[in-house]
Amino acid sequence: MMNSDMDALDIENQVELEEKTRLINQVLELQHTLEDLSARVDAVKEENLKLKSENQVLGQYIENLMSASSVFQTTDTKSKRK
Repeated sequence: MMNSDMDALDIENQVELEEKTRLINQVLELQHTLEDLSARVDAVKEENLKLKSENQVLGQYIENLMSASSVFQTTDTKSKRK
């Protein structure tokens, strides 16, 4: 093989190696991004469960207040008119 052919092969191998390195780095970056997103989804799910629980407690509290208050009681208008 000629010296120029060897140089061309070395350049091709170098370009190929750089491309592989770039792709590997890109894959690693995407994996880290996916891990971050997955952790964020888990945190949001947990927060959502807490808020649902708090909403149930508040709903029950409001319901109890309404049932204890005469303003929200149903009235029988026929018996009051007599």
